[in-house]
Amino acid sequence: MVGQRNKIRLALFIIFILAVLAVFLDFPATLEKTGIRVPGFLNLPFRLGLDLQGGTHLVYEADLSQIPSGDHDSSIEGVRDVIERRVNAFGVAEPVVQTTKTSESWRVIVELAGVHDVNQAITMIGETPLLEFKEQNPNPVVDLTEEQKQELETYNQEAENRAKEVLSKVLGPNSDFGSLAQEYSEDPGSKENGGDLGLAPRGLFIPEFEAGCFDQLKDGEISRELTKTSFGYHIIKREETTVEGENLQVRCSHILIRTKTEADVGAVPNEWVYTGLTGKQLKKAVVQFDPNTQIPQVSLEFNDEGSKLFADITEKNVGRPVAIFLDGLVISSPVVQEPISGGQAVISGNFTIKEAKTLAQRLNAGALPVPIKLISQQTVGATLGNESIQKSLKAGLIGLIAIGIFMILYYRLPGIVSVFALLFYALIMLALFKLIPVTLTLAGIAGFVLSFGMAVDANVLIFERLKEELKKGKTLETAISEGFKRAWPSILDGNLSTLITCFILMAFTTSVVKGFAITLSIGILISMFSAMTVTQMMLKLLINYKFLTSPRLFGVKLKKQDATNN
Repeated sequence: MVGQRNKIRLALFIIFILAVLAVFLDFPATLEKTGIRVPGFLNLPFRLGLDLQGGTHLVYEADLSQIPSGDHDSSIEGVRDVIERRVNAFGVAEPVVQTTKTSESWRVIVELAGVHDVNQAITMIGETPLLEFKEQNPNPVVDLTEEQKQELETYNQEAENRAKEVLSKVLGPNSDFGSLAQEYSEDPGSKENGGDLGLAPRGLFIPEFEAGCFDQLKDGEISRELTKTSFGYHIIKREETTVEGENLQVRCSHILIRTKTEADVGAVPNEWVYTGLTGKQLKKAVVQFDPNTQIPQVSLEFNDEGSKLFADITEKNVGRPVAIFLDGLVISSPVVQEPISGGQAVISGNFTIKEAKTLAQRLNAGALPVPIKLISQQTVGATLGNESIQKSLKAGLIGLIAIGIFMILYYRLPGIVSVFALLFYALIMLALFKLIPVTLTLAGIAGFVLSFGMAVDANVLIFERLKEELKKGKTLETAISEGFKRAWPSILDGNLSTLITCFILMAFTTSVVKGFAITLSIGILISMFSAMTVTQMMLKLLINYKFLTSPRLFGVKLKKQDATNN
């Protein structure tokens, strides 16, 4: 009996630790406002979708009239892949790029959360992909001369001295940081604004600057020492802090005195050099299998001009790599084994089938770009997104309070336990949204709310079975064990059927519905753990206290005979 009680206490202690970690993950800004420092690795933002964060929604129509019908699917997937890589290169977080077929045409839908400049979005998507073959530069590194080294050292020492002089003026009496920034700062982007960098969340600045701005200063404070980064020496002032929900943003100003790098005083050549062979000379790329090893590989076919160029390139690069660039990024750099003529080549490596297909799609998209035409554009404002979040949070909070009141009034002590279990469930869910991370949309929030309702349903099933066992005259300990045991098959069957539906939605639907399915499926799994483990452990611990063992506290009125037997 004592051993069983200790196991229950250990389980509840682990649950408590998980809940504390979840609080740190879920509410870092609130904790920091109260003076509790949250470790950096736990200070993660929620990833918001287009409808919550605001951004740009674009719809393109693909012109496949010049593409053979058998290649339509691979061509449109190649376009989707190119667009996704382009917007990723611009630093857009979690772009959504989908393809869909309507009657006789193919469409590409692009959602860019956080991008409010429609023209910028159109520009980054509309450019033609660039495919290039480059050979390795035999002299990729150039050592600085003694004169260049001296120039670099002298300049950077003078920059440090200038920065120290400016710092002494900034820290002097009656100094005006903004005026000094306009006079001395060498950052053209912020100089005219008095060094103001605007409100920014964590993760936007380089680590050294972010540490000075976010961690070492309070609002209104100026750094008393120089902050050294790859750009030079910074004098930082933290202006203000704003918190919207759980999003912490800080406004900092700075004065930058630039330093030089080796690249500024000596030309550093590229690792790869241009050969003249591009996607213009590539006819097609297809996936094949090595006849000896059955390992996937990608076969290339060039036109006449490309065949001659490729033969010349491979002849002079035997034993050395030749890199394939797409949109300026290296996607493959195979080593040439022997000169290749005849207009065909094979890229071999440790490819999986999926990797080989992806590489072929990228090459074909670069070599045979499919024209796309913008047919619809829409900008979702951040204000609308923030309003949606506030309304969703308000609705969720009202629902949580209403459910809690009902559970306590109807089930009494088990109802109170269920409220704590549901709070644990909500904390873990929000923490998982940050850790995975899950891109939150209104549909995703709806999935979360629905899963919350299913968590309540599981507790209701358990408590009803518990009441039935108590009415049969069983002891509390036996009734709790039997109640959970009898409720489990119903909970499992109901949740499994919903999970199967979620997996189907994730596999065959668009991102909006997929977000709903993902949050709902995660919620179902956590709700089963919450109901069957957290609720059960808490009830089994509480019944060890005599004043909590009255059947009335469990919503059951026993006959006198049953009460006597109990």
